[in-house]
Amino acid sequence: MAGSEIKDGKLWATISYITPIGLLIAISMNLEKKNPYVFFHARQMIGLIILVIFSNICEKYVNSWFGTALWFITFIGWLYSLFFAIKGEYKLLPFLGHYFQDWFKNLK
Repeated sequence: MAGSEIKDGKLWATISYITPIGLLIAISMNLEKKNPYVFFHARQMIGLIILVIFSNICEKYVNSWFGTALWFITFIGWLYSLFFAIKGEYKLLPFLGHYFQDWFKNLK
């Protein structure tokens, strides 16, 4: 990927990790430019949001400690992704990142 794409999309990629509203803002601001760097990180954040929802469901209905552990893992993944968005790198989340890119590939 070109360095100019990363430079132009770094702000919106970082904003996509700041709450789900930030994700919606980043996607809507990027619809015209179609910067692949922003969409890469938006797909990662969508997957993280789904993991948080799943961890909350697990915590409430299945097992409290399992849901809490899953939430903690998701939080670490969020920090990991945010760090690489700020740094300006395409870095997939371990284990699930390539699935998120595949599942949400229509976001481009």
